[in-house]
Amino acid sequence: MNINKNYKNLEQSYLFSTVARKVSEFASKNPDKKIIRLGIGDVTLPLCKAVTEALHKAVDEMGVQSTFRGYGPEQGYDFLRTAVQKYYAKRNVELNLDEIFISDGAKSDLGNILDLFDKDNTVLVPDPVYPVYVDTNIMNSRKVIFADANGDNCFLPMPDKNIKADIIYICSPNNPTGAVYNKEQLKEWVNYALAQKAVILFDSAYECFISDKELPRSIYEIEGAKECAIEFCSLSKTAGFTGTRCGYTIVPEALGKLNKMWLRRQTTKFNGVPYIIQRGAEAVFSEEGQREIKENINYYKENAKVISDTLKSCNIWHVGGKHSPYIWLRCPNNMKSWEFFDYLLENAQVVGTPGSGFGRNGEGYFRLTSFGSKENTLEAMKRLEKILK
Repeated sequence: MNINKNYKNLEQSYLFSTVARKVSEFASKNPDKKIIRLGIGDVTLPLCKAVTEALHKAVDEMGVQSTFRGYGPEQGYDFLRTAVQKYYAKRNVELNLDEIFISDGAKSDLGNILDLFDKDNTVLVPDPVYPVYVDTNIMNSRKVIFADANGDNCFLPMPDKNIKADIIYICSPNNPTGAVYNKEQLKEWVNYALAQKAVILFDSAYECFISDKELPRSIYEIEGAKECAIEFCSLSKTAGFTGTRCGYTIVPEALGKLNKMWLRRQTTKFNGVPYIIQRGAEAVFSEEGQREIKENINYYKENAKVISDTLKSCNIWHVGGKHSPYIWLRCPNNMKSWEFFDYLLENAQVVGTPGSGFGRNGEGYFRLTSFGSKENTLEAMKRLEKILK
């Protein structure tokens, strides 16, 4: 028996364990001080009423012989795929049902999709980056190269025709930076992929935070994208499904064999998302569900605006926050990421995420999220103003 030696090449991620340790140590020494956490990327508002009612109804169905469900279709029930299809149609993106695959979340599919590609492919990811893009390819011994995302390009790197890539990761709105590509910028990436005969893996997990109609929420709003892009989306941030687990992946038939290969992969290695969860997900796309989740998203966006406005008043450069739950800021006074983390914790009892944990280009930057409560967000910003102005 031989193990997969590629796991030895993974960098051990101490980011969140180090954050937890530092916060715990501070709390034990300062039990009278309230710590406000704005570093977590998890939602805090509960599932909306339309979803919970659908979940309860589906649970009852599973307890009755005539409506009980066993194994479902691995690619998802038609009722949910049809709901996703109609959701895209509202943005003038036409999809066939056979192009829509229901999953237990974007994170899973972003890793599992690599089953379709040879290990000799070269992978291009932005830096800073969501770690899953890098780690899942290292596990399969692929060469990973980086596109520099930095303050000069507002953390929106553009393609370099002199660089050869086979698999390209794009996340917009971006995690961790919150930066969003416009249509012209995405068109350049699509043209690059077509010229390279590459595939774009487009992570649109945060598309629901985009409110500007001129900004694309799906890469398929770009001409030619169906010939080169696979899109991943999740209901985690859209509808609070972080603990419920449901998402979907679009593999266009225009990609040729990849569509049937993904179907084959799923039917072989995946038994599908539970019926109960899919009924809850279907409710997300109902008229009532859309109205209710929009209220939750606006709640988080209001928090993001409070954070952004505070940073502006303190003359701190940042991106994100407008069309994203993440605010990516440049640490003041040339502080390093962990140095600023310690400074905030010690002087304001506010916790964020050091940017260096997301890659080399994240050094000197810091991520705050809007997923906390409104009260805590307002209090945290008062504290920041006090120490940063």
